[in-house]
Amino acid sequence: MPIRFVAQGDLPADAFSRELVGDNFGGVGACVIFVTAAPGEGPRLHRHTYVELLIVLEGTATFRDGTGSRIVKAGTVAIVDAGQPHAFVNSGDGPLKQIDIHLSPRFVTEWLEES
Repeated sequence: MPIRFVAQGDLPADAFSRELVGDNFGGVGACVIFVTAAPGEGPRLHRHTYVELLIVLEGTATFRDGTGSRIVKAGTVAIVDAGQPHAFVNSGDGPLKQIDIHLSPRFVTEWLEES
């Protein structure tokens, strides 16, 4: 099978991200979220049944786990274990750019806070 290429701009858009769902590409075993969040943007507290890796490429984010928080900058990788509550928000002055890798061919999210 040849290498498949997908432009980020061709992926479905959400409020502050674009999402590649592995199941939509022949059962690839992961999903990838390309985040570009303005200050104050980010997902509310939630959890997944699988591991998620969040790679901060640019900007500053505040991560929460339901009991505490931590401010992180570009170059940081957050490893979120299966079942671990988590949320993040762009707490900087400029854009937050992240790549979030879900180790599952489809998104399975349990929201723990109201929107």
